[in-house]
Amino acid sequence: MIEELTIQNYALVDRLTIRFSNGMNVLSGETGAGKSILVGALSLLRGVKADTGAIRAGSEEAVVSGVFRVSGSQPVIDWLSEHGISDDDGSVVVRRTIKSQGRGPVYVQSTPVTRADLEELGALMFDIHGQHAHQTLLVEDNHRVFLDQYAELTPRVQAFSRRFQDVANLRKRLDKLVSDERERLRQADILTFAVREIEDASLSPNEEDELEQERKILSQHEQLYAAVDAVHNLLSENRGGALLRVREARNAVEQAVSIDSDLASLSTRLDDAFYEIEDVAETVGEYRTSMTFSPGRLEAVEERLALIRKLEKKYGDTIADVLGYLEEAQQELSDLSNWEEDKERLSEEIAKGEQEILAEAKTISELRRVAAEELTGTIVSSLGKLGMPKTRFVISVDRRTNGSGKLACGPHGLDTVSFRLSANPGEPLKQLRSIASGGEISRVMLALKSAFAATDEVSSLVFDEVDAGIGGEIAVQVGEYLKTLSLHKQILCITHLATIAVRADNHLRVEKRVRGDRTSTDVRAVSGEERVDEIARMLAGDTTGSASRSHAEDLLRTYT
Repeated sequence: MIEELTIQNYALVDRLTIRFSNGMNVLSGETGAGKSILVGALSLLRGVKADTGAIRAGSEEAVVSGVFRVSGSQPVIDWLSEHGISDDDGSVVVRRTIKSQGRGPVYVQSTPVTRADLEELGALMFDIHGQHAHQTLLVEDNHRVFLDQYAELTPRVQAFSRRFQDVANLRKRLDKLVSDERERLRQADILTFAVREIEDASLSPNEEDELEQERKILSQHEQLYAAVDAVHNLLSENRGGALLRVREARNAVEQAVSIDSDLASLSTRLDDAFYEIEDVAETVGEYRTSMTFSPGRLEAVEERLALIRKLEKKYGDTIADVLGYLEEAQQELSDLSNWEEDKERLSEEIAKGEQEILAEAKTISELRRVAAEELTGTIVSSLGKLGMPKTRFVISVDRRTNGSGKLACGPHGLDTVSFRLSANPGEPLKQLRSIASGGEISRVMLALKSAFAATDEVSSLVFDEVDAGIGGEIAVQVGEYLKTLSLHKQILCITHLATIAVRADNHLRVEKRVRGDRTSTDVRAVSGEERVDEIARMLAGDTTGSASRSHAEDLLRTYT
């Protein structure tokens, strides 16, 4: 249940904390006082998309938070566990911030979550029924959704839709496969040529770099030989090179060491230098001896590089890209060559999938028919309690057919679902959108929501002006119905009708206050004489008249 709602800098609210109780909570107030603001704040905690325009003028951000009692809701506890979040002695705090610049954070306890996560969690904790819900009820495409929700078929239908789409994708693949035989053959010729051309080249991954280095050496052979020869001559001992000079230095150091032993380390270091230079000289000499120049080899390298560049221009920027294209082309060519085999395999998969889909669609259809009969009885019974005892209400579950009269399966099964209503004896059943009375639609939606409440584990229901279009005796019956519903669910009801408000276990008055030059919405619980005043205002717009106050007192004695 919703224990507490705190709103800061949202619409007309500066800062406001509202505490709710078990049972029936009623919010009343003058039109424009800000009752819809509270529904908007609750909707944010339900995960709806935020509107930065709702941030209070002069503020950079708005914050809405709620405290929820979840100890009796296993689905909520399971969700928290899956997300690594712990409740606090059976309570959870949800906080959402709306920032004027960019998205605001969402927290459950102290854990950041996404808006999609919040939408999942909010759906498990409370449900909101407002004027928008009336419109969804009038859209016939939504009737199947309502029925599936009641029958707890939604996950199964979603799985069916995914399987249906999988088979549809297989059909598209098959259609593409057989659509253009000429194109398939043309593509096979292109790929065959490309594969042969690349394979004949026998490319190696690092070949291009190695060839570039070899070309550089071959094309500058004379300069390279001259440099290597110079190095060898400068180091050679028999030509007065560095080795001879180091040898002479070693002899001199040995004489110095015989006089001063502290110079012994210099002798060692000169030995190391001599052997290192000697090794370099030998290496350079061997390299010089091995050097050969072949004009034919340079030409071959140039030709090989030209071939590589040609392939890279056609198939990729590097040898690795060309080899990657080769692999893809070989696979695609294999796929094309296996065309008949693929066609047969796809046809078999499609036939099997269509059989599975049809079987599952028939099962879902039967489950819908059973649920439709049960839901029809529940709604008719509820409508009787809501002042519509003569109403005929029917949920039609009809099979879809194609132009030839055969069953036609769609992404949600075989059925079209529609709600029909006849509010008065002798009148034919009509589509809900053909019913002019907003009060009748409100009561059908209330009955429908109540039926869902009996099958789900959501502990709190929020009704925004469910009394639209009704009054008199009907309002009394709606109030009684909501009160009965509140024995099993926490009810938050925004209403303009005194006959509903008097049944509240917790009556909250929404009002505007002007502080300085700012208008703010405030909410406070009313009881005693203040509650009599509020009921009198709702009855006659008069809080002081003896008649309205007497009527208010009578209603409160009767229903509380």
